[in-house]
Amino acid sequence: MTSAAPVRAPLAPIAPALRAAVRDRLRARAAAAGLDGLLVLAAGNVTYATGWHFSVNERPMGLWVPVDGEARLLVPHLELENARDVPGVAVTAYDEFPGDVPPALWMIGETGARRLGIDALEARLLEAARARLTHLDLADHVRPERAVKHDDELALIREAARFADLVLERLLAAGADLIRQGATELDLMADCTGHARAALVATHGAAFQGTKVGITASVHSGPRAALPHGAVLGRRPRAGEPVIAGIGCSLGGYHAESGVTLVCGAISLEQRAVMQAMDEANRATVDALARGRTCAEVNAAALAPIRAAGFGEVIRHRIGHGMGVEGHEAPWLAPGDHTPAAAGMVFSCEPGVYRPSRDGWRTIDTLIVGDGAVEVASRFQSTHPIDRRVLPL
Repeated sequence: MTSAAPVRAPLAPIAPALRAAVRDRLRARAAAAGLDGLLVLAAGNVTYATGWHFSVNERPMGLWVPVDGEARLLVPHLELENARDVPGVAVTAYDEFPGDVPPALWMIGETGARRLGIDALEARLLEAARARLTHLDLADHVRPERAVKHDDELALIREAARFADLVLERLLAAGADLIRQGATELDLMADCTGHARAALVATHGAAFQGTKVGITASVHSGPRAALPHGAVLGRRPRAGEPVIAGIGCSLGGYHAESGVTLVCGAISLEQRAVMQAMDEANRATVDALARGRTCAEVNAAALAPIRAAGFGEVIRHRIGHGMGVEGHEAPWLAPGDHTPAAAGMVFSCEPGVYRPSRDGWRTIDTLIVGDGAVEVASRFQSTHPIDRRVLPL
C-alpha cells in the first residue's frame, strides 16, 4: 500500500487533446473490429469521448466516431448551441424526441455506415437497426478505454477524494457537539457537506465552471444504518449507535468516494469486532488488486475476512465498483466480472455489514491501482484508525 500522491496545483479540466486521443483510440478499435465506425450512445461514454457535461434526459445524445473522418455529435435541437462549444467535433441536430423516426435510428442513418458498432441500444429498436445495416456490433468498445485512467484523470480523482475526506473530517470534528444540541441525520449531513462544498467551490469553482463539481452524501444512524441507500431522516443519533456517512465528490466530472462508520460514545467489543473485520477486508482488497487478480477474485478475497468473522449472513453487496466520469462504472469488483485489475484503474472499496432493525456498518476508500501497488486516494480511514472513529456524546 502506498500513500496518496501530492496534489499538483493548479488543476484544470481535462484538455481537449486528451479527448481527441480517446477518439483516435476508438477509431483504432473500430478498425480492428472491421467496422466503419462507432456510434456512441451511452451518456457516460459520450462525455468521456468529448468532455461535454450535458443534461441526461429522454432526448438521446450520440457521438459518431468514423474510422476515417471527423467525429460528429448528434443531438436534439435544444442542445445545438451547447454542442457547438465542444472542441474537435462537428454537430448535427434532430428535431425532437420521440420523433416520427426514433433518434437512435435517425443517428444510424446519419452515420452512413454499413458495418456499425453501437454501445447501447434499446431492445425495441434492435430489429429496425439491423435492417439498416449489413453488420451490427453491440459490444461496448469504449468501456476498456474508460477503465484505465490517464494521469490527468487520476489527478482530478485524487483531489475529489481529498474533498470527500473533508466532509468526514467535519463530521468527526463537529458531529458530537451538533448531536448534543439536538442535531438529526439531516442536520449532520447539511453541516458537513455545506462545509466541504464551500471549500471545494472556493478552491476550484472558477477553474472548473461548466464541468461537474459537487458533493453528495448520506448519513444514517442506529437501525437506519442497515439501510444506507434509504432516505436520510430527521432522526437524532443516540449513544451507542453507529453513524454511517457515505460521501461522493466530483471535480471536473471525475468522481471519488470516502466513507466511514462512527460510533456515538464508546465502542463496544462487539462493535469493534465488526470494524476490525471491515478493516481486514480493506487490506485484502488492496492486496488482491496489487496482485492483478480479476475483479471477481478481488471481491471474493475482500469479503472473506467478513465471512470469517461470522458476519457472512449480513453482507448485502459487492466490495466495490469502478469510478471515473460516472460515480458507478465498470469494471465491477463483483461476481461475474473477470476483468484483471490493471494499473490506472480506480475502484471503491466498500465493506459493509447490515443487520436490519439493529444497525449497519460500512466504510469507503477510493483506490488507484498502480504497477504492483495500490494508492489509497481517500485518506480518512488511514489517518483515523478505529479508536478515533468516535463521536463522544
